[in-house]
Amino acid sequence: MFSRTLTRSILGAIFVFQAVASAQESQAPAQPSPTPAPTAPTSPSPSPGTGRPDPGTQPGQQQPGRFPSQTNPGQQQSQFPEMQRTFFFSGKVIMDDGTPPPEPVQIERVCNGIAKPEAWTDTKGRFSFQLGQNNTMMADASTSSGDGIFGGGPSMPGMAGGRQITERDLMGCELRAALPGFRSDVYSLAGRRSLDNPDVGTVVLHRLAKVDGFTFSATSAYAPKDAKKAFDKGRDLMKKKKVDAAAVELQKAVGTYPKYAAAWYELGVIYQSQSKMDEARKAYEESIKADEKFITPYAQLTRITAGQAKWEEAATFSAKVIRLNPFFSPEIYFLNGVANLNLQKLQEAEESTQEALKMDPKRVNPRAMALMGMIHAQKGEYKLASEALKQYLTLVPKANDAERIRGQIAQIEKELAQQNPAAREAQAQ
Repeated sequence: MFSRTLTRSILGAIFVFQAVASAQESQAPAQPSPTPAPTAPTSPSPSPGTGRPDPGTQPGQQQPGRFPSQTNPGQQQSQFPEMQRTFFFSGKVIMDDGTPPPEPVQIERVCNGIAKPEAWTDTKGRFSFQLGQNNTMMADASTSSGDGIFGGGPSMPGMAGGRQITERDLMGCELRAALPGFRSDVYSLAGRRSLDNPDVGTVVLHRLAKVDGFTFSATSAYAPKDAKKAFDKGRDLMKKKKVDAAAVELQKAVGTYPKYAAAWYELGVIYQSQSKMDEARKAYEESIKADEKFITPYAQLTRITAGQAKWEEAATFSAKVIRLNPFFSPEIYFLNGVANLNLQKLQEAEESTQEALKMDPKRVNPRAMALMGMIHAQKGEYKLASEALKQYLTLVPKANDAERIRGQIAQIEKELAQQNPAAREAQAQ
């Protein structure tokens, strides 16, 4: 059984996760803001999203919807060793039934397993952007990039504070659409040149099996015209950061159509940005009441309650997200693990943390490894606890809590030595 001193030390570290969650949620989720279409320095390309090659495509241009040529990547790298380039992309996202996505979809650049948000689709599923220019764009609730709980991952070219993108940087990268519960077609960026045709064609989202909840609400399709108009106006005002005026329009939308789950959610986002957590929570709950399979408000309630150390509620909300959409985000599994560990439900905590690690093979969130070490320690599995905590320090040796974790490892190994008669005898000599 774990000593009381070590138990307090370990549980004290868990509240560090709570503090990080609280700090992260002091800002409301970023809103999709489609990037204005750039003017590419090439000849006119086909209409974005057609997915059809232009018969007049000139040599050196990329045909839409096809992977770039990789005939001689070594020669290409020597030709353009570190020259900074401007890369433009456009295209269209559709569902696997041929319809546009019901909500804006995030377009991501993924390099060596690390995702960086680049743009959002418009109402017809189209997107257009200059690569690496959305440095202020934050991931939505379903992604695992960014600082805070999921901080500590390696930086990528084109991110704020990093160098500009070169052709060599794109060798291990691809573009994809991100919508939890759906698998996206991917577009390889290996061998991509700045003067290639910007149109990547059509990206299809394929629905995954065993998913009952989504990040968009089915009730939006039934909204009356006046409610839809107020909702759209509210969203536009939010993009312009006129949140008070946006709240008025969204209140009109839900007043006209009380089952407008998406409008209730956006109201919650506004209240959360203003640190009005009670109002935000009420709005998210109304959103869920309108559409029980709309999972995004459940995720926000998970973050709010975890930040307030309301572990029973955090466990309940996160479990709901996992049940409705097990592919939503490793962050939700992580928070479920934190909540269950604080509730001393060690088996549930271990299972959720294992899933968080499984969904995050690149360890974008190294704290999940530390959490696993704490769970093992609570279960009296000291050797496994020590190994997991050491892995955490290997991933982030300069983490803010590194010294505290080293102290916990020392305590755990002392506990191990006391349990081993041979070790005790050697220590006595």
